[in-house]
Amino acid sequence: MQKKYRRFLPLVLTVFLLAGCAEAVSDSSAGGSTSAAASNLGKTKSEIAAQTEESDSSSANSSAAADASEDGAGEETGSGESTTEENTGVESASLTADDTDPVQDVLSQMTLEEKIYQMFFITPEQLTGVVTATVAGQTTKDSIEKYPVGGIIYFSQNIQSRDQVSSMLDNLQSFSKIDVFTGVDEEGGTVSRIGSNPDMGTTSFPPMYTIGETKDPNKAYQVGYTIGSECTELGFNLDFAPVADVYSNPENTVIGHRAFSSDANTAAEMVAACVRGFTASGMLCTLKHFPGHGDTLTDSHYGAASTNKTLEELRTTEFLPFESGIQAGAEFVMVGHILTPNITDSSTPASLSPDMIAILRNELQFDGIIITDAMNMEAVTDYYSPAEAAVKAIQAGDDMILMPSDFHSAYEGVLDAVESGQITEERIDESVTRILQTKYDSGLLDPEEQQDFASAEFSNMYIRV
Repeated sequence: MQKKYRRFLPLVLTVFLLAGCAEAVSDSSAGGSTSAAASNLGKTKSEIAAQTEESDSSSANSSAAADASEDGAGEETGSGESTTEENTGVESASLTADDTDPVQDVLSQMTLEEKIYQMFFITPEQLTGVVTATVAGQTTKDSIEKYPVGGIIYFSQNIQSRDQVSSMLDNLQSFSKIDVFTGVDEEGGTVSRIGSNPDMGTTSFPPMYTIGETKDPNKAYQVGYTIGSECTELGFNLDFAPVADVYSNPENTVIGHRAFSSDANTAAEMVAACVRGFTASGMLCTLKHFPGHGDTLTDSHYGAASTNKTLEELRTTEFLPFESGIQAGAEFVMVGHILTPNITDSSTPASLSPDMIAILRNELQFDGIIITDAMNMEAVTDYYSPAEAAVKAIQAGDDMILMPSDFHSAYEGVLDAVESGQITEERIDESVTRILQTKYDSGLLDPEEQQDFASAEFSNMYIRV
């Protein structure tokens, strides 16, 4: 059964349970107020408003009878008039609620812990503790309910066949109170978690440098559109692509031909076209690795990488593809663990630098989700504990933390920092609002679905009692 239908089952179950509960309570002279709460719990605002209108238009006797079953207030008020006033208040509140921002409405219902978990983007193995995750069953269900992270990234070992991937991702979303970003590194060329598996039946692309050499933006658009469409069919909703780096250092080993070009203007044109292709396919995409990894010598997977360029030099080269990609509508920017000694200091990577994040926000005018590069890279783990790195990332202005070396330690570090005042809850809300807004805009966040989960939670509580 598809999720869009399955998600109504908890609400239906709740209605039946509460109907029985309300009937039992209405027979008791001591249970009036309990009946009121039970009657309206799990109902939509429109249902409550409809009940109000019916109550207003009925006779005094019918109104009193409705009061006893809907509000349990008949014994307390003894008149239909006072109950009508109460119901009018409910209707007024409903109208006010309809006028609120749906994202803020969801945010206001979240606990601090739930909000912090939304800021983590981890592997399915980090979520569940299994060695290799290829299915999403009871262990995934229990884990995502306990650790409601904002995103999960999948690698080649998680991808076996089309049916297996689709089932795994569909199950994950059905277990999630708030739909999860399901991400994958699918750049084309050498970094193709899906395309490298012939059993997946997806299109194979050459390295992006080859695409860039054609000087034809339409080919870059087709890369984004085709990869996005094929990934979307499988259930992925976010691609950690395209690479927006400029291959400006021929001795660079980590980027190389993953970049579209060694010419900044060509790279910028290709990146923008590729982003438009992703957007047309319905796939969220990510520009990486800000402020530019194409000029570095060291691979940040294995140590501290740095660029000696000044801010003005970055503005005329490395920044150009990021600017064009942002203007084309990219939803994510990944910040690399790259030292910028001629711009900030010599010891803080861009991913943890408030100054570099401020440049991305203010100068490049990016208001989407900023995500760190993988935090299990040695460029981070050689210098910071998981908790220290996570806290510094949020203090710097990152919205999501990708693959900390110890997820639980990183989470606890952030929670402790908020509780101690080192990070304000307003700062957490700022990032979670961006995350929820992106999910809402892309159809991953349905405020009504949150009500369904609330109803399901009440049903489970009632059954346990």
